[in-house]
Amino acid sequence: MSVDVLQDKIRKMKNPTMLLLSCDPGEIPSEILEAEGSLARACASYFEALLEELKDLIPAVRVSFSSFALLGPEGMEVLPKLLKQAAAMGYYVALDAPQILSPQAASVTAEILMNGTYAFDGLVISSYLGSDILKAFLPMCKKEKKDVFAVARTGNRSASELQDLLTGFRLVHMAAADHVNRYAGDCLGKHGFSRVGIVAGASSAESLRLLRSTYPQLFMLLDGADYPNANARNCSFAFDKFGHGAVACAGSSITGAWKKEENPDFRKNARAAAERTKKNLTRYTTIL
Repeated sequence: MSVDVLQDKIRKMKNPTMLLLSCDPGEIPSEILEAEGSLARACASYFEALLEELKDLIPAVRVSFSSFALLGPEGMEVLPKLLKQAAAMGYYVALDAPQILSPQAASVTAEILMNGTYAFDGLVISSYLGSDILKAFLPMCKKEKKDVFAVARTGNRSASELQDLLTGFRLVHMAAADHVNRYAGDCLGKHGFSRVGIVAGASSAESLRLLRSTYPQLFMLLDGADYPNANARNCSFAFDKFGHGAVACAGSSITGAWKKEENPDFRKNARAAAERTKKNLTRYTTIL
């Protein structure tokens, strides 16, 4: 798949939501934890059930590599299986890469992730270390027809402390987006968006408005769409006039929806939460 396929799926379902899956023991129903006997197996079972329930509603899923790695050997055993299950169900699959702190680590990570063990369509990385990190993953875009999304701005409340600082005449996260944009032109798809995209924070409407107007060819993964400091109106500024060019990442509001409802059916709770997310997003964004 590619960013073109992601955009087509969003248009078909009229839903710009990406489900974020991260292993949080507080969001796994106790009955599943007891039945599976370990957090890794419980996460795999729970996420598989949610993916099956939501496959006709949500077009894309984003999976945290690190959260599974922290669970040890069992986590690394279930992660590839979950990714392949999501792909087989028809989801566009984005994978958050493990932390990368050197050019060597970037090259090794790119090589290992491309050996076929992990099924994904797009990879989320941080390019704040500079171009030699991003360049290690560009062959994925050009040869393997996969997408890379480099972090420009995150959605957490304290992101502005560093990412909104002024550097010269630009904010730091705008400089990061400009850096990514230099490599985007060689990987444009049929919808005009590049396989080289960015992660942008759903918490800042002004940031998204400026990013979209300045970098029309960058597809955006909107980080933290269900954080307390974000909302659907903010997200709307990331889309172009056709309602294209972005997808909103929502996690705990869907995966942890069962905790807020009296109904014990976690599948129905997750589906209801996903439908609310879609309704809120499309209230402000019309997808043509």
